[in-house]
Amino acid sequence: MPFGLAKRIFDLGFSALVLVPPLLLVGACLLVLNPVLNPGPLLYRPRRMGRGCTPFRIYKFRTMAPAPPGARRGPEDPVETERMTRLGACLRRARFDELPQIINVFRGEMSLIGPRPDDLPHARRFLLDIPGYRLRHAVRPGISGLAQVELGYVQGRDGTCRKTELDLEYIRRAGPGLDALIFWRTLRIIVDLKGE
Repeated sequence: MPFGLAKRIFDLGFSALVLVPPLLLVGACLLVLNPVLNPGPLLYRPRRMGRGCTPFRIYKFRTMAPAPPGARRGPEDPVETERMTRLGACLRRARFDELPQIINVFRGEMSLIGPRPDDLPHARRFLLDIPGYRLRHAVRPGISGLAQVELGYVQGRDGTCRKTELDLEYIRRAGPGLDALIFWRTLRIIVDLKGE
């Protein structure tokens, strides 16, 4: 069986059998807690760049207070930690904010493992600015990837250059063994509560 087909079958099967139950449980808890501890919409749907440089909306549980109207964060700007809610910080530490991306997996926009999709305006800039950046969009983006388990969260041009090198290495070495290694390392990060 070709690796791409096996990967897609695994994505769908694992998501349906293992990830949907926690998504429903966390979602039900947030329906109760969110209005009190994190007022505002439950889901956050920013635009990201996917396979073939195609824009799509990624699903996440919202972890920050809504941004002021018209506010825009550039790729070199620091993360706005002052907008993070207490509930949001807990969700991020446990990586539960990423669970709704199972919807993107079912829709075929994402895989469990692959290059992490960047914010669309930032990605458009990086396409012009970072050698090889376009090539990382040859495969479906992932909920986790080689760059995430090696580097953690990075931002700005320099961080994205390092991330792109690892994403291209992932594409060159793609196979069940590497996906299994990334999957295992991702689980260890989640269990150790090292999410960012």
